Amino acid sequence: YVAKGRAIRRVVALFDSIEDLVAENDRRYETDDPDTTTEQDRLQIGYTTLTRTLPWFYKKGSEMEYEEYSHMLKMLRQGADGARGDDTSKLKTLVSEWVNREFKPASLVDPNDKHSRGFAHDVCGKLLCPAELDWDNPEVRAGIRNRSDGYIVTDLSFPAYLYDKYTANPDDLEEGLFKGKILIQGYKAVFTSPSSAKDVDGDGDGADVISNNRRARKSLSGIKVKKHVRFALSSVTSWRSMDGDFDYEQFWRTIVDFFERAPGREAHRRVERLLEWWTRKVFGRNRRGELNDVMKANMSVNALARQREQRDD
Repeated sequence: YVAKGRAIRRVVALFDSIEDLVAENDRRYETDDPDTTTEQDRLQIGYTTLTRTLPWFYKKGSEMEYEEYSHMLKMLRQGADGARGDDTSKLKTLVSEWVNREFKPASLVDPNDKHSRGFAHDVCGKLLCPAELDWDNPEVRAGIRNRSDGYIVTDLSFPAYLYDKYTANPDDLEEGLFKGKILIQGYKAVFTSPSSAKDVDGDGDGADVISNNRRARKSLSGIKVKKHVRFALSSVTSWRSMDGDFDYEQFWRTIVDFFERAPGREAHRRVERLLEWWTRKVFGRNRRGELNDVMKANMSVNALARQREQRDD
């Protein structure tokens, strides 16, 4: 169960407990009340994702005695929290390498010391800076570092690292959102391999190589590594839900709601296009469909088959 639980914090719910997910699902079976809160809907989506990720969970859990069931949940939690710890530890080092390589700061980010990160570091501060503020402005930098009025950094602001080229368009804050290079690197490092994170500069065009693989697409829907990247850039040395005025749990919910609670059809279409863009970025381009029959016939496998038939004749 420990090994199976490692997927929970990555593709199900970063903060919600398994017990809370199960309790909400049970509540819906036991009541006819059609009115639900946003939090209840979020828990139900989490439960649905849990049973899709661990398809044996419901049947096995319903057949167990209470003690055995409690032990299973404990082991799943252990695996889930262990995976989250491994991911944050891995990104702590990798993010420093990526920042040093891309920005070449005068003061390099120390892979072993988080105290020098956060807003105290010019590059980390630039990436963590709220999208609506200009980090290059000395007054802004000083205000953020001093936590002055008008410069308080909270989860109500999208950090610059979430954006393509780490720059937001104030007139269209959705433009380039969740396309930051360091996000793609973080995702590939966690879900594919650290070495694959070195190659993220493709243009993202081409076929959706897993367009029919709903499970793989759904695993992308939360793009849950966003919060881990912020933690790696920050000066916080140990896992906790609050970093000064910044609430990681609320930040996580804001991101999930962006993808799962789009306000209308057009917003939903934009989310789908963003997920397809991520699919291409992470899994690459499949050009097999561009091959015509003549091209296929001249390839060595088919050519060899013809040669063998000719020799037998």
